[in-house]
Amino acid sequence: MSSLLSVKQMSINFDTPRGSLEAVRGVDIEIPAGMSVGVVGESGSGKTVMCRAAMGLLQGSNVKRSGTVVFDGHELTSMTKEQVRDLFGSGMAMIFQDPMTALNPVRRIGSQLSEGLRVRLGMSKADALARSKELLELVRIPNAAAVLKSFPYQLSGGMRQRVMIAIAIACNPKL
Repeated sequence: MSSLLSVKQMSINFDTPRGSLEAVRGVDIEIPAGMSVGVVGESGSGKTVMCRAAMGLLQGSNVKRSGTVVFDGHELTSMTKEQVRDLFGSGMAMIFQDPMTALNPVRRIGSQLSEGLRVRLGMSKADALARSKELLELVRIPNAAAVLKSFPYQLSGGMRQRVMIAIAIACNPKL
């Protein structure tokens, strides 16, 4: 089985006023298509940094990266931000740890959930909202129609996390 995601010798350092901070050192990962993966480790061990780097989400002049990341045959480390962004949704998705900072606080849940469906899958607004309701029901959010009209601050932490899961799976990503 070929790898959907292949990470080889990934290292991430951040330049700080106190010098270079090593966040990730020499990570190798092979994820075959169809496999579910969870990344576990102690707080501060580099899990989020590694995942963000693998998805091309680490930006800035203070970030020093080495190694290779190949997703579905595409070498991400040599792609532009725009090219990597085009892979999101149907290519790959990530469920962020803190949904309160990942969700836009001034946009309703329905708007945020349906956006990817409209942009990535070309759905009409009505179809995207109907599918958004189905996705919320899939992740066991009660009264999904009301939640679509809610702002993130109006939901519990667990409900926000389930919204993030619904957003991540909305466009049936490969990873």
